Amino acid sequence: MSKHLAVFPGSFDPMTFGHLDVIERGRKLFDELVVAIGRNPGKSVLFSVEERLGMASVLVDELIRKDPAGAPVSVRAFSGLTVDFAKSIGANALLRGFRNLSDLQYEVQQAVTNREVAGLETAFVVAGQSFAYTSSSLIRQITALGDDLRTLAPMVPPIVIEALRQKKLAKHPMLEALRT
Repeated sequence: MSKHLAVFPGSFDPMTFGHLDVIERGRKLFDELVVAIGRNPGKSVLFSVEERLGMASVLVDELIRKDPAGAPVSVRAFSGLTVDFAKSIGANALLRGFRNLSDLQYEVQQAVTNREVAGLETAFVVAGQSFAYTSSSLIRQITALGDDLRTLAPMVPPIVIEALRQKKLAKHPMLEALRT
């Protein structure tokens, strides 16, 4: 019987509790999971690939320590097409989470394309109710416009809040642009 390896791709800018929920559930569905942090040169990001890789690695390690019984998870950065990365590491599927009907429409379109173009299946998990409206872009917006980043505690882990605080103190250009 072959090993079932899935790739959970995303920008994770920043990683949220919703992302961690997908990882946790993916560990129960697959034999191995790779959290794949994408590099998109055409997209502005708040955190560098190295910063996202570092935070994601710490958060995944914490998740595994809490529940060592699930499948192993690694965190890797990649550039280019997700399907090319997935095929290069021998993945059988992509793992995706969706929060609402808008996400579903986009994700189904992507899944059909990935299957047609690369022969790669997509497995979906539905976000838990408490994560249904959390997105990385919302987190960045709250960071840029809000006064008290502790309000993010239900949406992101403490190390992410601290990293966001540092970006805000440094007046990161992306956050400054959101303020105008």
